[in-house]
Amino acid sequence: MGGAIEIAEYDSAWPGAYERERAAILEALGDLAFDIEHVGSTSVPGLGAKPIIDIMIGVRTIANGECCVEPLERLDYEYKGEAGIPGRLYFRKLIDGLRTHHIHLVEHGCDFWERHLLFRDYLRRHPQEVRQYQALKARLAAQYGDDRIGYTEAKTEYIESAVAKARAARDAAGGER
Repeated sequence: MGGAIEIAEYDSAWPGAYERERAAILEALGDLAFDIEHVGSTSVPGLGAKPIIDIMIGVRTIANGECCVEPLERLDYEYKGEAGIPGRLYFRKLIDGLRTHHIHLVEHGCDFWERHLLFRDYLRRHPQEVRQYQALKARLAAQYGDDRIGYTEAKTEYIESAVAKARAARDAAGGER
């Protein structure tokens, strides 16, 4: 399904693509969207990625998330339910048959929210980790071919380690994120 995993070189157009989509989402959702963040590899300058913009929308309660389904479908997002992750509502957008955007809609401040921001911000602050993660992703993409689940699971140890380091640094500094 979907062919071999493609890790594209970093594209400086990704942040602009996120900002355009963020504006459309904010217009569609209004106050239902408590916060919106660009997450995933396309949110880290210099990091190669599957060329899909990952967007995380924080809502006050998951019940508010259910109210977001129809407005997001009007923006051409396909609603996929929790898609295996309890507490997350998942959407994807396809243009000309290719995935271009993913939305992860969760309660603002939940563990999913925190972990994604810790990982993104950790990579943004540590260029050597970006290089290491890039090499890992390239190796795993070649190893797993079109097995997206295997590819994702194989990255878990690295991601968990980075999140733990980020959380420890944050806690030692006594601050948020």
